[in-house]
Amino acid sequence: MQSEPSNVSQNTLNQQPSPDNAPPASQHGIRLEDDPPSLLPHHEERREPRSAVIGGDTPPSSSSSPERVSDADEATRLSPTSPSPRNRIAEYENVSSQPSRSRSEGPFFEVIKSNRKPGDKSSPILTLPNEVLTHAISHLSPDDLAAVALVSRQFNSLVTTPHAWRVAFARYFPGRQALIDAAAQYATEDAGDTVRSERRFFTRLTALASWRSEYILRTRLLRSLTRGKPVQAPVTAVSARPGQMQTSAPIIMYSSRLYSTVNHLHANFGSGLNKRLPRFIHGADDLCMATSSDPSIGKVDAWGQSDPGLFTLFSDRYPGVAEWGLGAGEVIGRPNVMDVSQPHGIVYGQGCPEGLCCYRALDEMRGRLIAQSTEFSMPDAGIPKLGVDGGAICSVWLAKNTTIPSLSDGLVGIMMGSAAGVVSVCSLGTDGLRGHRLQRGELTARWVLSPGVPIVALAVDDHYSLKRHAQNRIWAVALNALGELFYLTKFPTRSSVPKGTIEDYPEYVAWLSGRSAYWNLVEPSRRTARPDPYKDGPTDGSYSPRSSWDGMCLSKDQIVAETREIQQYLHKQPKDFQKSCLGWDMRRRLEVDFAGDDGNYAGEAMVVFECGISEDEVTAIKRYTRWKVRQEKEKDASGFSSPAPTGYQKSSLFGASVNSDSQPGRSPLRTRSSSYMSYTSSPERLDLLEEWRCSHLTFGGLRFVKITTTALDNSIFANLTLSEDPALGFSTASTASSPYASPMSVASQPASPTDIPGQRGRFITVGTTTGIIIVWDVRAPVPRNSELVNDIGPVRIIYTESPEISSLAISGLYLVHGGNDGLVQAWDPLASIMQPIKTLNSRFSVRARRRLLQIQFPQTVGVNLFAAGAICLDPDPTVLRGAVSLGTQIRYWSYSSSAADQYKSSKRRLRRSERGSNNAVERFAGTGRANLKDYIANEKFELEREKQERRKHADRMAGRFGIDLLGSEEEALAYAAMLSQETLELEEKKRRESESSSALSTDTVTPEPSVYANSSSPALKHDTELDADIAEAIRLSLQDSPASGLYGSGSPAQSSPFDIPIKYAKGRKSSPTGRATGSPKERGGRAAGSSMAGELSDLEFALQLSLAEEQSRNDGRDEFPPLSPSLAKGGKGKGRMS
Repeated sequence: MQSEPSNVSQNTLNQQPSPDNAPPASQHGIRLEDDPPSLLPHHEERREPRSAVIGGDTPPSSSSSPERVSDADEATRLSPTSPSPRNRIAEYENVSSQPSRSRSEGPFFEVIKSNRKPGDKSSPILTLPNEVLTHAISHLSPDDLAAVALVSRQFNSLVTTPHAWRVAFARYFPGRQALIDAAAQYATEDAGDTVRSERRFFTRLTALASWRSEYILRTRLLRSLTRGKPVQAPVTAVSARPGQMQTSAPIIMYSSRLYSTVNHLHANFGSGLNKRLPRFIHGADDLCMATSSDPSIGKVDAWGQSDPGLFTLFSDRYPGVAEWGLGAGEVIGRPNVMDVSQPHGIVYGQGCPEGLCCYRALDEMRGRLIAQSTEFSMPDAGIPKLGVDGGAICSVWLAKNTTIPSLSDGLVGIMMGSAAGVVSVCSLGTDGLRGHRLQRGELTARWVLSPGVPIVALAVDDHYSLKRHAQNRIWAVALNALGELFYLTKFPTRSSVPKGTIEDYPEYVAWLSGRSAYWNLVEPSRRTARPDPYKDGPTDGSYSPRSSWDGMCLSKDQIVAETREIQQYLHKQPKDFQKSCLGWDMRRRLEVDFAGDDGNYAGEAMVVFECGISEDEVTAIKRYTRWKVRQEKEKDASGFSSPAPTGYQKSSLFGASVNSDSQPGRSPLRTRSSSYMSYTSSPERLDLLEEWRCSHLTFGGLRFVKITTTALDNSIFANLTLSEDPALGFSTASTASSPYASPMSVASQPASPTDIPGQRGRFITVGTTTGIIIVWDVRAPVPRNSELVNDIGPVRIIYTESPEISSLAISGLYLVHGGNDGLVQAWDPLASIMQPIKTLNSRFSVRARRRLLQIQFPQTVGVNLFAAGAICLDPDPTVLRGAVSLGTQIRYWSYSSSAADQYKSSKRRLRRSERGSNNAVERFAGTGRANLKDYIANEKFELEREKQERRKHADRMAGRFGIDLLGSEEEALAYAAMLSQETLELEEKKRRESESSSALSTDTVTPEPSVYANSSSPALKHDTELDADIAEAIRLSLQDSPASGLYGSGSPAQSSPFDIPIKYAKGRKSSPTGRATGSPKERGGRAAGSSMAGELSDLEFALQLSLAEEQSRNDGRDEFPPLSPSLAKGGKGKGRMS
């Protein structure tokens, strides 16, 4: 039964172009929307003008109305002369066959084969546009794309431009495009609704990177990480041979000598060209213990093993009391906190209300208590009374290098945040050569930022420099339990107040030193008051006092009033803040991008994570970006604009004051190496207005997300600002790893960050309780003004096999995750492959059970000795090394960065050591299933590669020399037997021919070697023939005079067929006879009697030897004739010829 024509078919009829008014083509000559096939047969298909065409509109006509088409189709369907059902079936089957389009239907592509001239050697591919060629070669691999540059000048110009490599990079590393379904993406691209984006945001790998170097180097490093080959280092032993290389194990696993899960790990890998073997420090915060080790040999030092943990856990001290200030809300407690630093040691704080903090340096075997709270108070100086129990230590920070301690003149080395909202700073110790002499752990500064509200997180810029300090950039950030953010741009200065009669002089000086620097508040993060329509609350929930600074120029009464108000807030309990404020959460996390830049020496981004672990909490991630804009001129009440305070004023012609900075051409252009200095001690600059712009990081459609861990890219080039970036100018020194960096000309320098590969992106990532990893670009665009809030979507969503993510680390090349089941895998954040690149540790390790049995510490509730507690990666992404803690074990890996080029070598590694050597070469390190799986996979890969190499070699030999044409061994043996049979028959034929030729010879046996050496078996003769030969031999042997002929004497001279004149030497008689010495009758008789063959006898052999000896004598006399005839006849002496 035939159905009615649908609306699709009607629209199809209406949208066909007319020959008179054809729609214009697109800019590339391709129609954006092709005509869909009509559902009507060919003779019923109407040619109506198209009503809507992309890029142009056609005026409607009366003949193209849908109503008329529907009426006509209905009339045709109800007509009594409609075709028969058989014809309808044939028409329905022939619908797919489209008619040939005529030229009147509009522009279309047609392939026309052109006749080439005989001498034309040009390639037709060179006639294609450059855009088409660039799109085609972008599908090549990095090595093939580099080889295309050698084809011709045109291809060289295409490949050497950044566009071709950028397109190829975007195709190989889809990045955000990997989140879109492939079918949906192709459908939208084919429809022309969207265009594939070639923009990729990431951290580059080298200092002066280009799209070409980034593409080639990144793919090679990823292949090297996949292969997992060990690093070859020079042998340092004295007994080793010079120039010999030793191969260390790619993975080393050893015990940390701790009794609980290691969740803090730090290493010093070196920077720039000062790369060296790392040293690790690892600690467990629940025990407040830490040890150090050398991962290259897997040895743990004695440091830290003899120092027992001093602090107990809050859960053991106060059983049944809720942590994090929840529950009744009367006590604030949390697990112990810790921070480790390989150069400086360990600092750990107690999570109990006592609030003790301890520091131990690497050269000390015992720790010392620091920053203890006292009863000291002085309201006139702005010092409140903290009491003996200063509150639990909720956050600590320890310097990772000497940058911050040296810039602050030794004042800042350790920072602590307490539950009372107090931030304390201690020193790592100074020698006093440049200023005051400070002891280790001495209290140097103190502030009250949010009295009564705990400081839950601290972040300090470890890459701070004098240049950043001159640019007034942020170097320290603090976060409290209500989500408020505070930041510092200036360092505190040591107060030189005399001691006098003050009892607690160090704490007094610390409070005064703290007043020299001011903690600014990020206004959008200010606490939110709980709705109180009836005003029943005792205080305003959105207000909180904090310590002032000397720049405010407050009077003594104002300072006293401020101190008393701070004292009142210090006595409040957590339940009071939860009642008056919204958003109490002590499990917030903080990550800060100190190197973000907006072009005006700002752009730092602070990311606050609300983990949503509790049931009543909502997971949210908010980014606060510091942004500086040019300050507009403000108008006063009279409507006139006030002059800017930064410029000097001069009198104009009309008596008004004119600002010199407002004149065009007078304002100096800021160069890349210049920097604005602050004119006052205030952290605010007068010529720029500071704003905070907020953004929300979305989860890409995921729901019920609970965050367990966070990580920020800590690569070398992710920590560079615009003024420090070597790709944007050479005005500053760079700590880049220069082995891959090549000099660039000034003309080839990127003009803006958008020209740099990756556009200076930086990744931030979180792990969830469901085993999902989400990655964002922390430097994504900010909203246009401070009143708007934009959303930032994820760059990559990774679904791991771990039930929960316990640790994360990310670099510019790869991301490493650790699960609570011990699974550790490396991933590509740019999504070149959707599977993990490398499995660094398997969850099914058989050694885990043995390690668990070796633990002597009793296992407590909540301690997972299988989980990956912490991960540490090398900041240089081109060096493939790092470490992960698995329970109490440390797993260190160091892979070769050039292993991707080793596939060209056909030499396999030794399975066993050489015979006679003492080198014990392990086939694989460890006996775990993960190591065994990696070894089996590597062996399988190498065997497959060798098989392919052998096949290629056999094909080459067969094509060049014709070998290996026979497939099986039986065919080869049959072919060899056939060749042997043919050789035997050929030898038999040659033997018969030699017999026939010897039968035709003369009676005299010729002593020529070529005659009797033709066959291995001499010709056999009759007795009569042998008698004639014997007689001739006897006659020649008894002859004393020289032979008259060439082959004998007495034989008549034969006429030679060659008329060659021969001149004989004096004293010799010789006739130029031929080879045959017998008569023709004798030769005929020997030929008749030589048909029979016999065995060679000893007598014949002796005759041949005698004939050869006679011939040699004749040759000797011919070559060396005698000196005189008398000596030739006889006599004695040396002249006698024998």
